[in-house]
Amino acid sequence: MNIFDYKSAQVYFRDGLVPFRDAHLSIASSPVLYGLAVYTVFNIRYDAARKQLHIFRLQDHYRRLCDSAQIMNFTDFRSIMSYEIFQATMIELLLTNKIRENVLIRATLFIDELIAGTKTNGLKTSFSAYIYPMAAFYPATGVHACVSSWQRTPDNAIPSRAKINGSYANATLMKNEALLNGYDEAIALDDSGHVTEGTVANLFMVRSGELITPYQSADILEGITRDSLIKLAGDMHIPMKQRAVDRSELYIADELFYCGSSARITPILSVDRRTIGNKKTGSNLTAKLAQAYEDAQMNNSAFSEQWLTTVSVR
Repeated sequence: MNIFDYKSAQVYFRDGLVPFRDAHLSIASSPVLYGLAVYTVFNIRYDAARKQLHIFRLQDHYRRLCDSAQIMNFTDFRSIMSYEIFQATMIELLLTNKIRENVLIRATLFIDELIAGTKTNGLKTSFSAYIYPMAAFYPATGVHACVSSWQRTPDNAIPSRAKINGSYANATLMKNEALLNGYDEAIALDDSGHVTEGTVANLFMVRSGELITPYQSADILEGITRDSLIKLAGDMHIPMKQRAVDRSELYIADELFYCGSSARITPILSVDRRTIGNKKTGSNLTAKLAQAYEDAQMNNSAFSEQWLTTVSVR
């Protein structure tokens, strides 16, 4: 199996493709000083049988970049790069690097100024994107999680529905605490004590055959994988509800799992050392949704036509 060497690759930086080693930001730049950048990450799956690359929900990721920029009062991304140019640029990036494996692209919009202070309005905004391997983010068998003592930043502080680079300081505190205490991951609560998500992934729960996830106003990222699973569950006639989730519900869930572009679908085996569902791996609905998600990404689903941007690599 190939492992893409991103450090030797071509990346998009500011105005075109350059070697990874030449894509630099100053130590006095706004992203470095204040985390003033927004980003998205999306999957590219290699279909060896068809000699195709499948980019998953590219237009939705473009829209998320635009929305995040709007929330942060950056220059409108649409005025910098239309969707058509964005799509063509991502395809050029993949073809230039001769991708023949599963990878991820991280696309970033950043304030491209030096010592500009804590502001964004009217400042120059630039774009970058690079490819990196789709390595296992979590163990395939699942993870052990804890409820973090750190609270998720609320919408009126640093909004989670925007993917803001600087906001991940909050996630880092949670993840680091979890690792130091012998867990793999953390689960965040909001300022009302309700469950939000993991440090870099949304969360789903199964109770009595019903799929449940925190609603969008619970200080979560409006995840594209999350949205995909909601739509897939509807198509599979799985009872589904978005609502407030209490911490104690986690302990008595039949199934729990994280989901995200990098995390994919990962079972949560225990929370605060309480075993979930008395199984060592994800149980029925988790596995069914994971397979449906895989099928959608590999052009084997009714959703594939609307969700995939397919690139021939013959």
